[in-house]
Amino acid sequence: MGWRWPSKIGLIFSRGCVPLFFYCADVPILCLHCARFLWYNSATAEREPRLTHQYIIIDKKKYAVGLFWQPVAVDAAARNYARELASAVDKKLNLFTEYRAMIALGSKRSGHRSGMPSAAAEVMEAFAEFSSFLAAFVTDDGSYYIVAVRNGIILEDKIFRREDQARAHYAELAAIPDWGAFFAPESWAMPRAVQRRLDEIVTGRARAVLHYIGRVRTNLLSLAIFTVFALGLLYFFRGPITQMLTPRPQVSTINPELAAEYKRRIEEKNRELDAAYEIEKTPPPQPLQMPYDNLPDPIARAQLCYQAIGFLMQPVPGWVQKSAECGETHASADLQRTFGTIGGFYEYGDTVMPGALVQEKSESEISVRAKLPPLPPVASIDERDGDTIMRDVMTAFQGIDTPVDIELVVDTITNGIETANLPVVEVAASSKLVPMQFMQIFEPFGGVYMTRCAWNAATKTWNYEVIIYAK
Repeated sequence: MGWRWPSKIGLIFSRGCVPLFFYCADVPILCLHCARFLWYNSATAEREPRLTHQYIIIDKKKYAVGLFWQPVAVDAAARNYARELASAVDKKLNLFTEYRAMIALGSKRSGHRSGMPSAAAEVMEAFAEFSSFLAAFVTDDGSYYIVAVRNGIILEDKIFRREDQARAHYAELAAIPDWGAFFAPESWAMPRAVQRRLDEIVTGRARAVLHYIGRVRTNLLSLAIFTVFALGLLYFFRGPITQMLTPRPQVSTINPELAAEYKRRIEEKNRELDAAYEIEKTPPPQPLQMPYDNLPDPIARAQLCYQAIGFLMQPVPGWVQKSAECGETHASADLQRTFGTIGGFYEYGDTVMPGALVQEKSESEISVRAKLPPLPPVASIDERDGDTIMRDVMTAFQGIDTPVDIELVVDTITNGIETANLPVVEVAASSKLVPMQFMQIFEPFGGVYMTRCAWNAATKTWNYEVIIYAK
């Protein structure tokens, strides 16, 4: 026989028994058994010693038991309904909790406290697969705790000090038909009953905790917390507040000439003290200079290198060009003697390469070096991360079928105090493209700087080294 909500509802209260909703015309057997265990409660109430507290301890945490459970309508406000129910049943019931479609009432005189979780809700959460069950547990202090649930409604939430009373009460409830599951101590030898321990099933997931029914206590607690917080702020900021309230001298009453003279004398005195004690003031460190804040335009840099190499690679009778290179500050070229002379090179070189520095590596090899003029700096950085830049650079070079070496390194910048680590993508490639054409490959990127380009006269090939500052 399954439980169903009847069209008419009756409510029975008795000492030590939670309310049961039923309609006797629809469920006569349930009414009979309900009457039997209500009579049992009345008969044993005088014999059972009154418990000084209605809670159990599981894993050093207190859980409320012996609560007065009552189903509540879906659209009803739980606190208002709990207040009305407490006024009708017992005005000393000043705590409540809401769980699923029920509320439960408790009281401080029974040992209940605000914030204390409900043991019955925890048990019901552990046996969620059963809509109806009867369970008895042995607590750590030797008491016996009984929970009865019918069709999702908590009917029994009671603790007993004596085993015989708990066992007899469990047997009375077990006589009611249609229980989905039974749980009881193994020593009771109850038919179909399985033993479970409270510390094994209680997890704290039910979140059904007691709250005060009235708002006065809550408001007073909030006011007390706010007062303590405000006093704490006043104490913490007492210095600035005192300074604000202290009258300050009016600037207009101070003679500017006297103030300047006073300042000058203080500075002179400080210099004298520094000289007397040989105090050397350490200058503050310069702020970190990020290299990507002072980069030349990539195309302008490529054109400058191309022009510098062309300047140093002009034909000189009796000498052939081997290679040329453009670095960050200078460009240089190496020439090999065929039939010319050193003196003839100086004489002719001053005409075609004025201002170039000549270095004699050997009697048959000469290096010519020229300084590069500065280019206007601009700030530029690529907003992509290093891995993304590496992938996009590889894609660009694969598009023109040119091999390329790519590596991600970390460049450390410091001023002695602060340190910054910059991710840098290094690119190296050989190409037949002149510098201006080669650097057009990097137009989609920011933070680009060509650190070096070199011309190999034997292979007619350009070698390039480019870095990209990543975000």
